[in-house]
Amino acid sequence: MGKQDSPKSPRPRSLIPDESSGLNDCQLRWTEMLKNSDPSLGRRISHWEKSTLVENFKNDNSVLKYTSFKGVCSGKRQIRWLRRHTRSIIFTFTLMGFFLLLDSLMFSLFDPKFLKSSPPPINEHSPKERNAGYEYDQEKSPVMYSRLLHMAAVSLTERDVDREETKFWKESYPQVAMWKPCADKKLKRAGTVNNRTGFILVSANGGLNQQRVAVCNAVAVASLLNATLVIPRFLYSNVWNDPSQFDDIYQEETFTNILKDDIDIVKELPSYLKSIDLKSIGSLITDSDLAKEATPDEYINNILPILLRNKIVHFLGFGNRLGFEQLPSRLQKLRCKCNFHALKFAPKIQKTGSLLVKRIRKYGTERSMLENQLLGSFISNVVPIKKEASPSKYLALHLRFEVDMVAYSMCDFGGGINETKHLQSYREDHFPLLLERLKKTEPILPEDLRKMGRCPLTPEEAALVLAGLGFDRGTYIYLAGSHIYGGKSRMLPLKSLYPNLVTKEDLLSPSELEPFNNFTSQLAALDFIACAVSDVFAITDSGSQLSNLVSGFRTYYGEGNYPTLRPIKKRLAAILQENSTIKWGSFDNRVKKMIEEGQRVRTREYGRSIYRQPRCKECMCKHH
Repeated sequence: MGKQDSPKSPRPRSLIPDESSGLNDCQLRWTEMLKNSDPSLGRRISHWEKSTLVENFKNDNSVLKYTSFKGVCSGKRQIRWLRRHTRSIIFTFTLMGFFLLLDSLMFSLFDPKFLKSSPPPINEHSPKERNAGYEYDQEKSPVMYSRLLHMAAVSLTERDVDREETKFWKESYPQVAMWKPCADKKLKRAGTVNNRTGFILVSANGGLNQQRVAVCNAVAVASLLNATLVIPRFLYSNVWNDPSQFDDIYQEETFTNILKDDIDIVKELPSYLKSIDLKSIGSLITDSDLAKEATPDEYINNILPILLRNKIVHFLGFGNRLGFEQLPSRLQKLRCKCNFHALKFAPKIQKTGSLLVKRIRKYGTERSMLENQLLGSFISNVVPIKKEASPSKYLALHLRFEVDMVAYSMCDFGGGINETKHLQSYREDHFPLLLERLKKTEPILPEDLRKMGRCPLTPEEAALVLAGLGFDRGTYIYLAGSHIYGGKSRMLPLKSLYPNLVTKEDLLSPSELEPFNNFTSQLAALDFIACAVSDVFAITDSGSQLSNLVSGFRTYYGEGNYPTLRPIKKRLAAILQENSTIKWGSFDNRVKKMIEEGQRVRTREYGRSIYRQPRCKECMCKHH
């Protein structure tokens, strides 16, 4: 976000109102924008300025006399007149220039698109096109809540003048600071130090975050079965298009050293096992062979006999195949230790991640446990050039509004018939099983899905939530990912309310991004870092692996200083349904209560992920 203490120009009480509508000039410009007509970029002289200039001419009798001439005066008399009135003429034109400048300044102060604070910290290199890779780019912005957007713009303008800072830059409940990390305490190892049962191979599928969960689960399973874990492999996917392996993303040596007292880890299989056809001997285990969120007993009863017989088991896929309940406390703690301590990003990711943070903050920050874990030695304290200068705060926003989320939801997002056809075509290509399943069930109307809270939040809805929470227009927002469905037009409402919106493509030069090109998981790791160390993290979907893992990191290492904003979509849908009648004061009050409810300090609930909710005795310690 922009500097909180940056001076702002005083704002006049009002602009010249439109008597027919009761809207001031700023509001009229916003209304024009919502109708998809670009606001005029020209500068107009107000009625007051025109009358002032006319009055000046009226007060100058000589000017009036001069203007009444019909061009019959001699050249000498004109020269004498000009000499006599030089000062008056210069004064008049100076006054005109002053009023034109004043009008320009007033327009800038009240234009919703004007950046109240300093411009976003964009690298001097030209950013990549924000909509590169979009599969569908609307020609017009499908605004769904024009009335609320109008009121939000007015509210932000008033807030800019008042310079009132929202309370949501800090945790709502101080009790969060009572929980401290302690999953790295030494555990009592079960079994002997030497491998007793065999080797476990894991080939993890999915993207960065799914693979991270798979690695942590593999560590726990290896410990459960007293087996040696081979450094996990990552499967190449046509969806993710990333050939990265473990050591491309994580520090392999650090991973091994931190877990060496808990399990045996080797880089590769011994030579005598490399040539075995694992499928023919029954050692290839796919997701279809294991129940989702399987229990320890299922591994002991079904997998351990194979491991003892063949000395090797290969888990192919291994997506979400270890549950969170009925697990011995030591295994739960080991999963926390792996996730929060052993999996450190590779140095090149840490280095580039630190550039993102430094460029958006402008200055270095005090090192925290969270920054130490994610950035290592690459984040350093930098003394500001001016003593009164302070690091800029920023909010990280994870919008789950990619085409796959939008299409799978079966919701309507106001894009009209073209959007409907495109989403249906996408489903036919990517989700044929979904369509087959829907044919056998009673269809749920899109408006009912929205009421149930089952629709992804649009950028427009995210902007309204942030405005309702009181984040001012100058707030710096880091947007995780850049492939928002609908392209620039879909982002228009968010960009109009919050112009200081940046992505990694804005902050990093092409040469700095070049090592990560065609490696989507490594790019996702940069987003992970920028979101995790942000002053505020706002999410729009609780089912997102990135949002869950990042919010878990902020809980584990946050020390009560890293709030996460998580809307309750069903409640938000009920609020937004009153778009045509609700007053702004009621809207922002209800939004604030909804977010505060989501921030309540809770211990991990039964069946919940320890990666998202680490407040439990196996991961964290509570200090009174």
